[in-house]
Amino acid sequence: MDFLELVRQRYSVRAYKPDPVEDEKLQLILEAARLAPTAANRQPFRILVIPTAEHRAVLQQIYSQKWFVDAPLVLCVCGVEAEAWVRRHDGVNYVDVDAAIVMDHIVLAATSLGLGTCWIGAFNPDAAHEGLKLPSGIDPVAFTPLGYPDDRPSPKRRKELSDIVRYGPW
Repeated sequence: MDFLELVRQRYSVRAYKPDPVEDEKLQLILEAARLAPTAANRQPFRILVIPTAEHRAVLQQIYSQKWFVDAPLVLCVCGVEAEAWVRRHDGVNYVDVDAAIVMDHIVLAATSLGLGTCWIGAFNPDAAHEGLKLPSGIDPVAFTPLGYPDDRPSPKRRKELSDIVRYGPW
């Protein structure tokens, strides 16, 4: 499938079958994450692969929607701020940008393999730190369930290109 078709097929899955994710597919997804571009190729991220069956209670404290733990796995992309590139002109640390790129690679790789995801940013960071026993300096940036979809996508609503693109200076 070409890239634009892949992007069109991706949607936020909110219902999952209990079927396990094959290790071969998980490894391909993790490899896609490893290959994601990061600022100065610093790779300031870590990925947690969390089996939901064993960690359901902790995961529900992190994000309370029931469907979040219906997939067999939840992935968490964490940023390592101390390892990230920092723009010298204004001191902006790119850890969140890098982690977002990694999550996008995960989401698109999963879609290409027939798996579903749903990018979660509205989680409780304190519950994530405590429940996942994250060491100091490792911060959760985004979560996604990972499993086979048990729903269908609804029509996507997106702005027109003319509403979001400008050519040249503003």
